[in-house]
Amino acid sequence: MKYVQLGRTGVKVSRVCLGAMNFGISTPEKSARAIVSAALDCGVNFIDTADCYAHGVSERIVGKAIKSKRDSIVLATKCWAPMGKGPNDCGSSRYHIMQSCEASLNRLQTDHIDLYIIHRPDREWPGAPIEETLSAMTDLVRQGKVRYIGTSTFNAWRLVEAQWASRHHGLERFCSDQLHYTIMNRYVERDILRVCERYGIGVTIWSPLNWGWLAGKYRRGKKPPAGSRAARKWRFRLDTPQAQKDFDIVEKLMPLAEKRGITLSQFSLAWLLKNPVVTSVICGPRLLSHFKDNVKADEIELDDEAMAAVDKICPPRGGDGSEWW
Repeated sequence: MKYVQLGRTGVKVSRVCLGAMNFGISTPEKSARAIVSAALDCGVNFIDTADCYAHGVSERIVGKAIKSKRDSIVLATKCWAPMGKGPNDCGSSRYHIMQSCEASLNRLQTDHIDLYIIHRPDREWPGAPIEETLSAMTDLVRQGKVRYIGTSTFNAWRLVEAQWASRHHGLERFCSDQLHYTIMNRYVERDILRVCERYGIGVTIWSPLNWGWLAGKYRRGKKPPAGSRAARKWRFRLDTPQAQKDFDIVEKLMPLAEKRGITLSQFSLAWLLKNPVVTSVICGPRLLSHFKDNVKADEIELDDEAMAAVDKICPPRGGDGSEWW
């Protein structure tokens, strides 16, 4: 397993990060713990979860699974998403951040969070001032409850605003941003990746297989695998005009992977890792077999021919920016 520094920090993380979003939802605890064990055996030292995953269940599972090896793991979790029905049970206010951190520490059975992430920017304009968010996160760092702070799905102007607010007010800097970036959606290449590179912000990638499309599991005219997102109709369906366009892309990419003797998922993850701005890809397996397949991407170096072929199928800077507010 290869390790790189997370942004401009001194901490090193594995290029493959284990994502725990499925834990407690489509992956029961016993299976989840087996996946965690396999990841640690492979050299993965970076695990990502969130308070809202299965409404805290994922954090509890992760906490139990890593308890005996806690000091060798870079543990990331998130706050922001609704965790109750009250008006202050969500968002990036000091009120919510402080409450969420204490709750996550308790569920994870740990005294500190290595990377504490604002899961999304506030949707309601103007939301909490960035100075309030950064001040609360800075206090958590100074209290020893958090080591580093990060964001997820922040667009370019928000990242720049946060960097300048940190400098002006002497607050902790966001050291990483989680982005949705795949072969099929290259929107972040327009400006977000350049901002991350300019400010030394580490880049971790969520849903790098584009909801399973780039795992090659969905085939035109066939039922999706049981338990998959498409089978659950979660986020997308396979009988839409957009799905037919996605099938076209997958069918063009498959031969590129087959020519190199690797799976489409390995090809797609290796494509991301080829980008020097990308720190780590977050693999969120539902099954142990998924993880064992994905983790091999760390060993693959795609050639220039493969990279050029991808550009012809999915041109640079293309894709949908609807995830960014």
